[in-house]
Amino acid sequence: MDSIAKRFGATHALKNVSLDTFGGETLALIGENGAGKSTLMKVLSGAHAPDSGSLMLNGRPYRPLKPIDARRAGVAMIYQELNLARDLSIEDNIMLGCERNHFGFVQAGLQREKVREALSLLGHADLNPQRRVGSLSIGMQQVVEIARAIVSNARVMIFDEPTSSLSKQDVQHLFAIIRRLQEQGLAIIYISHFLEEIREIASRYVVLRDGQTAGSGSLAGTSDEQIVSLMVGRSVANLFPTVPHSMGDVALSIDHLTGAKMPSDLRLQLRKGEIFGLFGLIGAGRTETLRCLFGLDRVRRGSVQLNGRTPPYRPRARIAAGFGLVSEDRKGEGLAQKLSIADNMTLSAIHRYSVGGLLKLSSRRVAVDTWMKRLSIKARHPEQPIGQLSGGNQQKVAIARVLHQDASILLLDEPTRGIDVGTKAEIYRLIGELAAEGKSIIFVSSYLPELLAVCDTVGVMARGKLREARKARDWTENEVLSVAIASENDG
Repeated sequence: MDSIAKRFGATHALKNVSLDTFGGETLALIGENGAGKSTLMKVLSGAHAPDSGSLMLNGRPYRPLKPIDARRAGVAMIYQELNLARDLSIEDNIMLGCERNHFGFVQAGLQREKVREALSLLGHADLNPQRRVGSLSIGMQQVVEIARAIVSNARVMIFDEPTSSLSKQDVQHLFAIIRRLQEQGLAIIYISHFLEEIREIASRYVVLRDGQTAGSGSLAGTSDEQIVSLMVGRSVANLFPTVPHSMGDVALSIDHLTGAKMPSDLRLQLRKGEIFGLFGLIGAGRTETLRCLFGLDRVRRGSVQLNGRTPPYRPRARIAAGFGLVSEDRKGEGLAQKLSIADNMTLSAIHRYSVGGLLKLSSRRVAVDTWMKRLSIKARHPEQPIGQLSGGNQQKVAIARVLHQDASILLLDEPTRGIDVGTKAEIYRLIGELAAEGKSIIFVSSYLPELLAVCDTVGVMARGKLREARKARDWTENEVLSVAIASENDG
């Protein structure tokens, strides 16, 4: 890709970006949210046409007009949000769009052979091709997506944040697959915000910043600090900034809380100004705990007292009492993708601007502008649809919503998933500032370094139970994992 430029209206998404990659290697494409990574890859995969610049594939001019052109030329993109038909079988999904037919009749035997070859190459020859995709784990669904690319004879494969929803075990399985693809001579472009992952799987890197190439080179001779500096355009001395704060009286008391499925007999006390981290393997019950606290999931028994009172188990009542939830599913339930930034930010406290059933838009605009400035949300204007923002800026809007509603108990479910290190540092600092203001925070994360660095207390969940909680400084990563794994095995 040579001198690629792309603009959307007045926004220059890409400015003369160049990139090359070779068969048998994994190239890491790094940058903050909104840096231009996805736009560049959409140009490569045929979703966007460049305004200027040229592309060469296998030494020949290459200019796809649409994604199917790129697929046929050998370029496949594995998106963070998997594109699968959940109600169809594995075989049907893998062959979708590239069915083998003779005079209009599907050649079922030939298709089945192709599917088995692809699954075998990925180390999953035992997977039943007739199984419904919706019954698979996220990790196995990703295998199906990759198999589909293999069947279409892909020679360049792009992975866009592929591990954001995977367990540690699934991540290692994915890396084994990527190494197998490299051995087959495929060129891999790997987009991720996790620098430790990038170092494990890639050999070279390209950093984008503000739609331009900020730097490139061998990962072997480049430190994390140098890469982060290229990403954000300044030196970042502390990737986990903390704000001094102290804990006060008990704000939230959870006693024997048991949900319809999870949690089970959970007991926890959360103090004012405390950041309580919750860790656990997938299925441990962390998200279910937050949903019960917020009134989204049914509670079978137990009590939740906020400042000595028990608000009804309904989201509206919980919001009124001071609970604020930032969902792990930003796209599905955390934000209304077709509504504006202003609408999303004020939905949970819209009554503040309502007079006689009409909205006072001028007052709302002042409040929204204030929060956009405080959280450094990058957007053209408050009325811009939320779906047009980068993932990091969408996440800031989701957090701004619970701050705007003035929540005193913040339930943050994977608040830094899928966002860049610069934005993560901003969110860590914001969490510390909120604790310093006396707000109480439950911080759910699958990324142990941030929990141990940012939280005051870290608890480990397994099978719906809170197995152990200690001061963050008293844990090591190995100890946390040992408790989580041992508890899962013990049941």
